[in-house]
Formats: sequence, C-alpha cells, structure tokens
Amino acid sequence: MADQSPAPIPTPLPEPKPETYFSETQWKVLLALIDATVPSIVAEPVATDRKGQLWVTQSQYEEAYEQIKKSMKYPPDHVKFQQYLGSRLADNPRFLSLLRRFMQGIPNSSKTQLGGILNLIATRPGSLVATGYCTPLHEQPVHVREAIIQGWYKAWVSVWPMIGKSITKIARAVFAQTDPLLAEISGFKGYDDNYKPGPSFDFNFMQFDAGSEVETIETDVVIVGSGCGGAVCAKVLSEAGHRVIVVDKGYYFPPAQLPMTAEAAGHFLYEGNASMQSSTGTLTVLAGSCWGGGGTVNWSVSLQPQGYVREEWAGQGLDFFTTQEFQNCIDRVCDFMGVSDAHVRHNHGANVILNGAKKLGWAAKPCPQNTGGAEHYCGHCTMGCGAGEKQGPTVSWLPAASKAGAKFIEGFEASKVLFDGKGKSKRAVGIEGTWTSRDQNENVHTPESDRIQRRLRIKAKKVVISCGTLNSPMLLMRSGLKNPHIGKNLHMHPACQINATFDKDIRGWEGAILTSVCSSFENLDGKGHGVKLEPTSMIPHMLLYEHPWKNALQWKLDALKSRQMNSFIAIARDRDTGRVYPDPDDGRPIVDYTPSAHDRKHLLAGYVALAKLCYIEGATEIWPFIQSLPSFVRRSKPAVVTPEKGDGIDQGINDPDFVAWIKMLERTGVSFPDAAFGSAHQMGSCRMSANPARGVVDPEGRVWEAQDLYVADASVFPSASGVNPMITNMAIADWIARSVSRDLKKDS
Repeated sequence: MADQSPAPIPTPLPEPKPETYFSETQWKVLLALIDATVPSIVAEPVATDRKGQLWVTQSQYEEAYEQIKKSMKYPPDHVKFQQYLGSRLADNPRFLSLLRRFMQGIPNSSKTQLGGILNLIATRPGSLVATGYCTPLHEQPVHVREAIIQGWYKAWVSVWPMIGKSITKIARAVFAQTDPLLAEISGFKGYDDNYKPGPSFDFNFMQFDAGSEVETIETDVVIVGSGCGGAVCAKVLSEAGHRVIVVDKGYYFPPAQLPMTAEAAGHFLYEGNASMQSSTGTLTVLAGSCWGGGGTVNWSVSLQPQGYVREEWAGQGLDFFTTQEFQNCIDRVCDFMGVSDAHVRHNHGANVILNGAKKLGWAAKPCPQNTGGAEHYCGHCTMGCGAGEKQGPTVSWLPAASKAGAKFIEGFEASKVLFDGKGKSKRAVGIEGTWTSRDQNENVHTPESDRIQRRLRIKAKKVVISCGTLNSPMLLMRSGLKNPHIGKNLHMHPACQINATFDKDIRGWEGAILTSVCSSFENLDGKGHGVKLEPTSMIPHMLLYEHPWKNALQWKLDALKSRQMNSFIAIARDRDTGRVYPDPDDGRPIVDYTPSAHDRKHLLAGYVALAKLCYIEGATEIWPFIQSLPSFVRRSKPAVVTPEKGDGIDQGINDPDFVAWIKMLERTGVSFPDAAFGSAHQMGSCRMSANPARGVVDPEGRVWEAQDLYVADASVFPSASGVNPMITNMAIADWIARSVSRDLKKDS
C-alpha cells in the first residue's frame, strides 16, 4: 500500500538554461569523469558493456555483499544490492537536470577554467599529458577512467588533485541527491514521518504593473535583505513608528512547501545553487539566499558570543561589546524567539558529543534552540523548516514587522544604492533594482521572461544593507564605494568533517540537527582561537559529498551504510582571513579563502578529538575527510570488560590499533587538496571599526564613506564570532536598528 502520510507540497524547478558554456565534447569529458566516479558496477560473468560498466570478479562481488550483510542492521536483499551497484547516473534524468543546474551555479570565470581543462583532456596531446594515454579520456573504458582519477589524486602537480577532487565531489553530491535506490535502501524520504506543516504568513507582498518606466516608491527606511540582520531591523524600526520596506532577491516559501527536495532547496534557498566553492576549491561554501535568508535554512542553534570574543572586539576600540547594553540586545532577541535548551530532545549524534565528552573528561553542553519552547525533533531544516517551529525571520521577526506596518517586496535584485552629493556630504537616498513577479499561478519556476519585470527606485531617508557577508560588499562595490576594506577581513569558520558508522540503526536525519557542543578545544592558542565539536546535518548529500573516495566500489558500498552513520564537524574560530570580490564576468561573489597553517593546526586537533569521541562511543569505522588517510576499522565490536574475571581493563582510546591510527592522522595533517573543508558561517567583509582606516562601518553600523547608509548583518563582525553567528548577528542588528531610529528622530 502506498504511503498516505502528509508530505510537503513539491516545489517545481525551472528548466535548466541553455548549455552555452560547454561544448558537446566538453560535456562528454565531464560526464565520462562523473560516470567513472560512481559507475555501474557488475560481476564479470553478467557484464555486457566493457566501456560503460565497471567489472569486478564474482568473488569480489559476493565478498562485497557479505560485508554489507555483516555491517548493516537492515541490509538490502541480493537483488536490490545488484540493482543499486548496477545503477548508472547517466540513466537517471534527475541526475542530468541537477548536474546542469549545479554547473549554472558556478561563476562564469570558474566554468571557463574548468572548460579549458576539459578541452585539454579531449585532445590526444592533452590526454597524454593529463592521463598518460593518447586516447582521449572520454573514449576510454570506465576502469581506465577510474584509474586516471585515482592517479590524479596522487599527482605532484597540484592542478590534477584539485580537478580530481572537484569532479568527484560533484559526482558524489549529485548521486546522493538523485539516486532512488540509495534513498530507498537507506529509508530517507526527505521529511519526518510525523510531518505536519506549520502555519504560513501572508506578507501581502507589493505588486507592480508592467511598464518600461522606472516605478518610484518612497519610505523612511529601505532594508535590502530579509535574513537575520534585516528582519530584526525591520521589526525594531517598524515598531518604532518608521515606514519600512524590506526587499530581497529571494522568494517566500511557506512551511507547507518545506522541507524541499535537495535539488529544489539548492536552487531556491541557497546562494549559487548550493554549489559555491572558494576560488581555489579549498572550501565548500553554504549560504542561504531566500526570503528569510540564512535563518530559513539554519539549524536553530542559539549560542551567545563568549566573553573573550567580546573583550577582543572591545580591545579594538568597540567598547559597546563589553557593555550591559550589548547583553540587553542579546537578551531581547533570545527572549523574542523563546531561546532555551530546556525542551531539547537529543538524537544519536548529539549524545555522541555529550556522552563521549563525559567519558573523556571534556566540557560539553546542550545548545539552546530558537524554537519557542517546542521540542522540534526535526533533522531537515537544512532544506527549510516545515514545522514552522524554528522562530527565524519568516516565522517571527518579519510577521511582527508586518503587524507594525512594514511592507515587503520579494524577487527584487538590488543593483545599486543611490546617492546625493559628493565627498563628506555624500548621502544615501535610496536604492534601484529590478523586480520579478511570480507567474499567474503564484509560481517562481517559470521563465522570468514570462513574468512581469519592472525597474524600481525606492527613495528612502535611510538605507540599511543586510544582504549577508557575501553580497553586502558586492552591493557596496556596485554602488561605487571605494573603501579598501570592503570585501576584506573575511572570516569563514572553516570546518572539517568526520563520518563514522555504529553498530545500530541510527537514521541520523531524524531528530534536531545540532543540540550539543563540546568546547574543550575552543582556545588552543591562548588567544581565543580553536575549534568547537558539533554534530552536523545528516541529509545524505551533505553526509556523502566529501566522504573519501578511494575507488568506485568502496564509495558506493560506504554510501549504502549511511543509515548507520553519523557525522560530526570541528568548526574553527579562524584567526586569519580571506576576501570576497565580484566575478569579473557575471558579478557574482567569489570567495578567496584558504584556511591558514595556524587555523589548520586547530582543525587537525579537532579531527583527533572527533575521532576519539566516535571511538569511545562505539564507532565501528571512522572516516576523516582526508583523501590519503585510510579509515579506522575496529577489529571487533566493543565488549564489556570485567577485570575481576581476568579480562584485563578496558583500554578505551588507548587501544593500540586506534593509537597507531591517530598517529597516522597527525602525521598526514590537513592540507588541501588532500583534506576537505566547508563553511556555513561567513563574517567580517564589512568590518565594524573605531575609525575609517580599519573598517567599513562605524560602531553603530553607519558606512564610513556615506551618510544615511548602514550595514546590519554578519559582515560587520570585527572578527569571527567563534559560535554559530545567528544570535550575535541579531543582537548587533538590534543595536544598529536602534541607532537608525535615533538618527531618524534627530533628523526630523
């Protein structure tokens, strides 16, 4: 009988745009590489296609199945196992569609670089250089292509490990999102079994008629961005009696459409189709880009900035951060969202942190959640919160602003800030941009050319930029501001990730994503820099996109075990910085950031600590996301040791096999491209400073270069917050909004 339980309303995706960036040959090479990463794998006696199938001996095949049966609580039957290994990405229409969207999310300059590599590989001379074969790669059988990728990982010339890593990352992510048999066998369906959508809110978005002339609107304050910074500003300013308009390039999706599928969420909820990487490929970057911004897709964690961070910021001449008023701002935003840890129910991942830390003598605690007192036992908020219990911008702040009179425009791409005057008398007077409507059926997947598009000019007494750390600098640059700090001082909270299997049925995507944290390693240099240890999202593609790939069979078998895996991150408060700048071709933000040796040292310590937590909690296999490092495999299941019976003592993390493997991990280190890093927190690109020589905005959020222009989002952080940044962001926005209100009252 078909599952009749409620499910989110599907969000249709637009047709991918025409493939003008790659030639037919370039696509053939790219698809040949992806096909070799997760190919159809068959036993030799039943193989039919030497070029398109990866053959293994019958004994290897049966040994693989026996391994799966022994290691999984609910293994697939032999027929289903055969179907899973034999499946091929190219036969899945969802794969081809998602791949095209994924590539469209990459800035044009990066696509051009990749296209050049693909062109090289497609020629006989280039193939000889790149692969050691005269035959072009896309004409090779799959086992040769697999061997070529393996060779690239070990190459001395850095471009080849980077290419190998990038291609296999795309293949792994797309496979994990679209393979129906992986989802079926693991039991992942993308939403909770007890799914019940929360209430929606009617934002009564402003609408405009078609027309060739610029439509002009007037208000007191225009806020560009509806995320954690902009939404708080909207509530504070509208409740203070000011006329407020909030604009955002994203669209609102009610709880009944959430959580989305991974494909839809990537397109509608994230910057760059969720395919952003740093310019060198060092770092995978996740940033929310929708109505509600990062607050729509974050994980509810509500940690306050710690004392040593506040003192560091005050030491830069920003005394506000050690005042009682800053704490009042924090308390206001936490109280409004009902932040608490009293109601939390921990899942397996959270308990690994809490119980493992207790056994090892480390400090760990529950993480308060912004869920208004609800238990919120949901692991899918990365794809949007269907329950509507997470009190983010679209559920709490923006509705409150609406009730106080604020107005809203979705689908508005701000092109520039408008100014009057020059030099010291330069004053922001509004913004200009393009609005794109929904279609006649209220959808946003239809071509923009079939919907109303209208240039809008919004005149305002004050302009607040809250586009997020990646896009606020872009808007300031597009508007002609020249402060050299714009886009600089970029902190990313780089994170390293570790997967582990356990001898139990975990289904790690069930339960709140992040409800515990270990803080014993947060101050490794004595200056407030180190790592925090946390559980992470268990959505399959986020679990598997960087899971180490040694060969195709190994990775496909590991992916099958995802139901018994859990995943953890060590997230660094980075001392050193990067920058964000516009792509010279299409203007999209480019992140130039590589974790420094100083910060990588802390990430390595985080890897060691995470491995110990997993081991002491009974992990049977442990995979740091380090390509050259073998996984740790426990020889036997953890057993109860009774010294009185002559069993000896339980060695715990002193197990000689584990100690030897930890030493190997420490020797290997965490250098790119061997190690993988990610970032879901971006800060500092419009840094707050005590004087114009050190930053972009003053201590109350005013842009140094122009009057009546403010920035209120995580880009103003003086340095990395060291905690999940939502509460810090909201508290600073609360402060800046009150400053805007005071300035408005002074002006009037």
